[in-house]
Amino acid sequence: QVQLVESGGGLVKTGGSLRLSCAASGSMFSINVMVWYRQAPGKQRELVARITSGGSTNYADSVKGRFTISRDNAKNTVYLQMNSLKPEDTAVYYCNAWVRSWDSYEYEYWGQGTQVTVSS
Repeated sequence: QVQLVESGGGLVKTGGSLRLSCAASGSMFSINVMVWYRQAPGKQRELVARITSGGSTNYADSVKGRFTISRDNAKNTVYLQMNSLKPEDTAVYYCNAWVRSWDSYEYEYWGQGTQVTVSS
């Protein structure tokens, strides 16, 4: 079983920055794609940014140029650096990972979520 534990959320003013972390632990062969999603009240969960094991990245249009996703494969950790935060970035942010197990199958895991609140 694999666990994803997020940290780094909090309350910040418009224009401020936060850095989210998500550490994976447990028995695994490798981690493929790692993704940050977010869900604002009354809205559907949306993809924010994703990064492959090789370092290729994709971003939602709404965060391009402001957010940066990165990962440390040695630490099984993915980060989301969020700059120039806006009130519309307020949401619960979830870490997601596709993990290859020792049985060669790929499994999807989710973190518990961390709240990010941007005040105007």
